[in-house]
Amino acid sequence: MSIRRVRTRRSTGPSTKIGDRGFTLIEIIIVLGIIGLLVSIALPSYKSAQVKAREAVLKENLYILRKLIDQYAQDKGKYPASLQTLVEDSYIRAIPPDPMTHQSTTWLEIREQPTAEEPMLTEIPGILDVKSGSDLKSPLDGSPYNTW
Repeated sequence: MSIRRVRTRRSTGPSTKIGDRGFTLIEIIIVLGIIGLLVSIALPSYKSAQVKAREAVLKENLYILRKLIDQYAQDKGKYPASLQTLVEDSYIRAIPPDPMTHQSTTWLEIREQPTAEEPMLTEIPGILDVKSGSDLKSPLDGSPYNTW
């Protein structure tokens, strides 16, 4: 009986010694450069998307609050004394936070003005409108948020 010897084939590729494994410094620098380039392209669009999202939330909150103020006025025959009145009378569960200031206490309440015929000395003037309490300006069109 004969024993067959298995011949090992020589590899045609690069040597696989322990010291030859891994990436070269130039390869790592190229990969990091490409990643940096992609991040620098994506970052400005990400930031403008954040601003657009906050502005969309502000517009939606203002629309809802104004709609609820009008509904309250139609139901009760007078405007609410404060935004908290809308919560107390179950028109809304909670006052939404202003997305620009991140607080629900900074909304600017625009109150009705008493006329000369009806001085309304016995009642607190109701809220006609609500605006953002932020002093910031929109980077997209330059208008102050507290004028929306």
